[in-house]
Amino acid sequence: MRRDFSRSFIKNLKQFGELVKIEHTIFALPFALISMLLASKGLPHGLPPLFVILWIIVAMVGARSAAMAFNRLADRAIDAANPRTASRHIPAGLVSVKTATLYFVVSVVVFAFASWSLSPLCLMLSPVALAVILGYSLAKRFTPLCHLILGFGIGIAPIGAWIAVRGDLATIPLLLGAIVMLWIGGFGIIYALQDYDFDRANKVYSIPAKVGKAKALMISRLMHVIVIALLFTVGVLAHLGFIYFVGACVVTGLIIYEQSIVKPNDLSRVNMAFFTLNGWVSVLLFLFTALDGIIYHPLR
Repeated sequence: MRRDFSRSFIKNLKQFGELVKIEHTIFALPFALISMLLASKGLPHGLPPLFVILWIIVAMVGARSAAMAFNRLADRAIDAANPRTASRHIPAGLVSVKTATLYFVVSVVVFAFASWSLSPLCLMLSPVALAVILGYSLAKRFTPLCHLILGFGIGIAPIGAWIAVRGDLATIPLLLGAIVMLWIGGFGIIYALQDYDFDRANKVYSIPAKVGKAKALMISRLMHVIVIALLFTVGVLAHLGFIYFVGACVVTGLIIYEQSIVKPNDLSRVNMAFFTLNGWVSVLLFLFTALDGIIYHPLR
């Protein structure tokens, strides 16, 4: 009996991770940690206590899991009709609507509890953050700017991390939030290229469906050019050292490569651009920022 329960629990946990694509948290979590590091500069105690770092991570995972579970619930009919997404857990019958709803509720509770554990201001702002990140799932029904709404929702992460450490707001976390918004919005456009024909036929809003594949790629590239400029702006304003700027150059190269392998008439490497390269962008920038801090701005 106990063994059967353990197997069932592990199976459900695995299905939950697959449903919400828990591994994609790596896109935004490093930016939240970067914001935490920069917020800690100049503080007398250096890095925040370990429990603060842990609750930032828990809040990030909870918020994103809630957003993804809600997205899968809200889009289950669209996913079932789209050949590319028909194999997702809910339309394929691997996870029931009831179970997915339970996943969503638990994720919201985890996010709210983590926000409460960080600070009263974080708790006060948590419903706003949740409303934004959940709004993306509905935005694609009425505006092609849904990619930016998604980016804005995830871009709240570095802003929230800064508030958790300092209890206030400043220019640097806002710039980091803008970087995440435009970066995710830009590669969200690339990802949406795969559903161009389906979106146009079913009145699902996206920038590619609105302006066409070629123009959508131009918009994505413009957004990523702004991202690159903001990366270097953050380095200057935060008085970061040489190693950070090396990291910014490496990330710039990855973004340029990501854009170069996707063309309007060749989407064969979209998944490589979306999943592989973007994961490296955020992780490498965090590692270079952390190393820069250790060498040039050691925290206590």
